[in-house]
Amino acid sequence: MSTETPDQVEAPVEPQIVPLQLPMQVPRQTYRPAQSNIPDDKQDRVRLKEIAEDHVAKVGAIPPLTLDELTEHTGAVLAAAGLDPIYSDYASILVSNAAWRESLAQIPYDRRLLLIPKCLRVEDKCPAPFDEFGLLCKECGLCSIQDLTVEAERLGYAVLVAEGSAIVRSMIETGKIEAIVGVSCINVLEKCFPHMEAAAIPGVAIPLLQDDCINTTVDLDWVWDLIHLTSDDKTYRLDLDSLKRTVRSWFESDSLNAIMGAADPDDETAGIARGYLEKGGNRWRPYLAACTYMALESDRQDANPVLTPAVKKAAVAIECFHKASLIHDDIEDGDEQRYDSPSLHTEIGVPVALNIGDFLVGEGYRLLSELDNAELMTVAAQGHVTLCRGQGRELLWARDPQPLASMQVLDIFRQKTSAAFEVALRLGAILGQADEKTHDVLRNYSEALGIAYQIKDDLEDFRGEADSNDLAQVRLSLILAIAHKRAEGADRERIASAIRHGAPDLPEDVHRIANECGVLDKTDDLLEAYKEESIRSLRFLSSPTLKGLMRRIVGKIFGEKLIEGYCSEFETRNAAGRAPGAESAAGSV
Repeated sequence: MSTETPDQVEAPVEPQIVPLQLPMQVPRQTYRPAQSNIPDDKQDRVRLKEIAEDHVAKVGAIPPLTLDELTEHTGAVLAAAGLDPIYSDYASILVSNAAWRESLAQIPYDRRLLLIPKCLRVEDKCPAPFDEFGLLCKECGLCSIQDLTVEAERLGYAVLVAEGSAIVRSMIETGKIEAIVGVSCINVLEKCFPHMEAAAIPGVAIPLLQDDCINTTVDLDWVWDLIHLTSDDKTYRLDLDSLKRTVRSWFESDSLNAIMGAADPDDETAGIARGYLEKGGNRWRPYLAACTYMALESDRQDANPVLTPAVKKAAVAIECFHKASLIHDDIEDGDEQRYDSPSLHTEIGVPVALNIGDFLVGEGYRLLSELDNAELMTVAAQGHVTLCRGQGRELLWARDPQPLASMQVLDIFRQKTSAAFEVALRLGAILGQADEKTHDVLRNYSEALGIAYQIKDDLEDFRGEADSNDLAQVRLSLILAIAHKRAEGADRERIASAIRHGAPDLPEDVHRIANECGVLDKTDDLLEAYKEESIRSLRFLSSPTLKGLMRRIVGKIFGEKLIEGYCSEFETRNAAGRAPGAESAAGSV
């Protein structure tokens, strides 16, 4: 028994709650069809890229490839993909990239050149001047040139915002550049190829999806990945699809018994809880924990890391917490469906379901306690409390729903969703022996990622793209919060009514008000800003593999995005094709 007096017992310190701040606004990305010799569907481009990489690895293609070699390999790749020869030029770039990828990874950042076309800028608003080398970015934030330039220069790249094979040739001749990462249209890339082949300079290129210099777009995630490509990033060693299958296998009956201990066949409560753990779900949170651990371990050792029993227990604990929150949420929100079947409380009644949720919370903490690491328990408990506070704020609001400011809604999003991301990532980081700076980055990353995830969910509900519709009931909605602030008179009262009573069918007048007030545009802007904020937060990570992994997670959750810009090289030609008085495409940017 402790002999300490109350004055001697050190009181626990709760984590400081930092007020939510809006991230820097970023240009919202828009869609333009790709030109005819580039696959328009992003998934087709991704598939073609993967086939090119597999082919190069299989045949052992050694760069620099001659034009004849490139033609031969491109034909084989197109045949394997079942695509028309019209895509030959595009496919040849992907083949060349695959051949040079490993060589590029070995070259230090400060011996590389990033070449960006100025047609990615917003022409009519861009304040940047030009010198003999190209555009001098003023970092105004209007386009993605700033992000690419700042990040590349931070890494050590030389950066030019200019076009043309002459620039490439002159930079190669200086002898100071040992590799080039370039963004340009296909015809410019074709002109650069002979110079790079002759100099045997490793060069990878991301083609613009249009060559008309009007609102050109590019696969931004490919640009970002190639900028950060380094042999220090061992993400490529991790078969992430295989890892996901492995994590899923942990929730099969035999695996759960091995990880959690065999369940007493006479314990009906434990049996129901185990059955619910096995049921449905994408295992996203335990997967994040496993990925984080593997990334950190990959940086620490040359041999391929292995998933330890501790990682498995932590991952199952995370899923216990998640499944418990789903049970409780379904009861609190009155949801009768989960995983395309009746929710647990609908099947077995509210009292028993509540108890199963509580039991799973206890099981999660039991598993963590067996790992004999107080930090694991602390992070999980802090996340649990934060999530409950966020859920509590929404439930208390729902008793007498009134319009909230958008910042209040975003702050509740932060508590409800970001905390779950943070727990998953940080438990993996603790087991991977991450330093405090890494934990700080993961906190910031999780906050932005969680808020973006909730905004995405809100937009899908409003647009009818989700399996369920939170707006059909009295639920918090960022879209309605923004609409209420922007609308006036009767329209404002109509939005207030939808907030107070729910909007099962989202009547036309609610859509009309949202469209007239620019609400969806503003919500899309916020989504892009928080996605970008999550990416920006990674610049402080010291682990190349973890940084690469976290960047890929953003792409996996939200899909791929394009960057938009404008330049006037072909303005005269394009103007001739426009009707008199028609607005330039730049005017709508």
